Amino acid sequence: MKFLFLGAGAIGTYIAGTLAARGEDVSIIEQPAVAEHLATHGLVVHRGDRTITQRNVTLHTTPADALGAGPHDVCVFALKSFDTESAVDGLVGTGLPVPPVLSLQNGVDNEPAIAARVGAGNVIAGTLTTAIAKRGIGEVVEETDRGIGIALGHPLSERLVAALNAAGLRTRAYAHAGPMKWSKLLTNLTGNATSAILDLPIDALFADKRLYEVEIAVLRECLAVMAALGFAPVDLPRTPVRALALATRLPRVVAQPVLRRALGLSRGEKMPSFHIDLHSGRGRSEVGWLNGAVVRHGSAHGVPTPVNRVLTDTLEALTAGRESLETFRKNPDALLRLLP
Repeated sequence: MKFLFLGAGAIGTYIAGTLAARGEDVSIIEQPAVAEHLATHGLVVHRGDRTITQRNVTLHTTPADALGAGPHDVCVFALKSFDTESAVDGLVGTGLPVPPVLSLQNGVDNEPAIAARVGAGNVIAGTLTTAIAKRGIGEVVEETDRGIGIALGHPLSERLVAALNAAGLRTRAYAHAGPMKWSKLLTNLTGNATSAILDLPIDALFADKRLYEVEIAVLRECLAVMAALGFAPVDLPRTPVRALALATRLPRVVAQPVLRRALGLSRGEKMPSFHIDLHSGRGRSEVGWLNGAVVRHGSAHGVPTPVNRVLTDTLEALTAGRESLETFRKNPDALLRLLP
């Protein structure tokens, strides 16, 4: 297959490098300086005790150049949700045919946003559960090998599953996109916003009785919205989402130590994505596409989501500089006062 990747971020580098090493035809659109670095050093993917260094990729510095060199079978979006609109604008603005888009992004609203511009039949929903860390430009480390999910229903879906599996990327097909994407959202919510706001590791959240209840409320609200949409949690590759959902219904004395061990202690000192984005000073956060999605869909279906709303509003205010980081840093009481 011919793959076109928008960017060589952590996920793009990981999948593009692995596919290229398998012999797939891979192209990447990147900024000129990054493209120059990749042309010299290649894509470097560390998987277990193996390191893949792959230079057999085609590099483009504009969407027009990339689409003009097509046709490509599929265009892979592995972007932050706040970059989706500009990425689609860049492709559509060329006036050239846009290939089917595979969205491996977090959140549940990217596929509809892309479909609104390129057509519903031109979008394939996907999700990634493998944990990847970026070491530098075009270099990543596979931290935990879990896998990829691809929703069926598009003519290319089964070919993608086969190609990704052939490259050793442990890919599973799902009959429906909705339960798959919302199940991934559920996992993305665990500790993410609270960790960023309070500048605390996830282990500290799940060790604290009051903050544990906040995290459970976040998940329960998401599960209630899923139920209103008619979606039940599904297990993702090597990710027991149904067990996570079940834990929200168990007594705290039973579930808290289990969740602390599974979600907190297993991470060590590694901070979640919202924390990294906020405390690196990037000025942008995906919280509006994750916790905020729970709020929006809850509002549309009459499901109250007060805890997700407070977390979304607070983290957006911190990201925009409307609130001081010091107000909440390691100060749970400041956040708890805002919660119902």
